[in-house]
Amino acid sequence: MAKIISIVNQKGGVGKTTTCVNLAAALAEQGKRVLLCDFDPQANSTSGMGVDKTVSKGIYEVLVSDVPAADAVVHTRYGDVLPSNKALAGAGIELIGMDRREFLLKDALDQLAAEYDFIFIDCPPSLELLTLNALCAADSILVPVQGEYFALEGLSDLMNTVRIVRRSLNPKLALEGVLLTMFDGRTNLAMQVAEEVKHYFPGKVYATVIPRNVRLSEAPSHGKPITAYDRTSRGAEAYQALAVEFLKKQ
Repeated sequence: MAKIISIVNQKGGVGKTTTCVNLAAALAEQGKRVLLCDFDPQANSTSGMGVDKTVSKGIYEVLVSDVPAADAVVHTRYGDVLPSNKALAGAGIELIGMDRREFLLKDALDQLAAEYDFIFIDCPPSLELLTLNALCAADSILVPVQGEYFALEGLSDLMNTVRIVRRSLNPKLALEGVLLTMFDGRTNLAMQVAEEVKHYFPGKVYATVIPRNVRLSEAPSHGKPITAYDRTSRGAEAYQALAVEFLKKQ
């Protein structure tokens, strides 16, 4: 059975999608059976894995139109993708009237869990019904944190939400780990943020940090994970190291 991990932070631009695509691809290279579920209406994880954003069957159709989850999975060279499209943007409103509205994603992924070792969910940058579905579906959360001051403010809001979800909807939800992203070790601020995060989450911060790296930013426009776009870049080395560290903690 797959371990389901939501990559979540309600702050945008912290490297959620970059982490989802590149960690999934690095684990697939290690021989793991990996599914990336793109649960963000922007569908950047979908295109980042080389899948067309205009797919006619995606996670939206699985949730709203009863399409079997297996029929929506797209197989790529870098791992399997349950794609998103812009129709998902309205799903938050459509789901409100549905039965078990917080568990619709869980029910969909449960159909696929036996086929994979890991399922990663790329969450939208907000704390609303889509993200709530991702938290209810997950066994654990992985939180990317940018090395800047405002990153810390958002973390406390996120952890409050996680506590509420644990109390009432998904008591088994655990913290998989905290990942420092876009990290520039030359600045005092980045080092201070790293210390603060380690203080708040002792033993849960990955030793691997993801540096600022131009090649990481370029890879999505080519529809490739960083290991396929430029394996010798610092970004590729970082995500390969993260995959090794991630597996050791399982």
